[in-house]
Amino acid sequence: MPTALPRDASARPFLMAPREELHFYDRRSVHLARAVTALDGWKLMRSQPSVLLDLAMRLRDAIACRFGVAPIRGFAPRVPAGLRAGDRLGFFTVDHVSDTDLVLTVRDRHLDVMTWLAVDGLAFSVTSSVRVHNLFGRLYMLPVAPAHKLIVAADLRRLRRLVGSPGKSDRQI
Repeated sequence: MPTALPRDASARPFLMAPREELHFYDRRSVHLARAVTALDGWKLMRSQPSVLLDLAMRLRDAIACRFGVAPIRGFAPRVPAGLRAGDRLGFFTVDHVSDTDLVLTVRDRHLDVMTWLAVDGLAFSVTSSVRVHNLFGRLYMLPVAPAHKLIVAADLRRLRRLVGSPGKSDRQI
């Protein structure tokens, strides 16, 4: 594994829509002691059970099923070998996968969600963008937005703990 994975300077950001059209946007990052690929970062963040994430998913499923929304049932415990665009990773669809980017989406009648894990040198970031389509999507995001921020921050702390880091995780806008 190289000591750092450089990012193509011309690479575009992966967002669900132009930033001004998003109903939710959050980007958090951490600097790691050694390079990991975007997919390896995902695997490491999902490698240990998260009580907060499990509780959030159970609560989400309990409420959402009353409105005809399919349950998530948490994240897939393992990643299929040879993951590529179009594959499923838990409840997400893989839109793009490379050493430096893993782009996951969920689209339904209420909202479109994109989670982008990116590596730039030793920096590892998670960017989430959401576009809502209706009132249910807006109501759904009221508790999800703050919970999502806590969950991603905990995931990045876990990644930093597992990989090592010269610094602290930080929020970037």
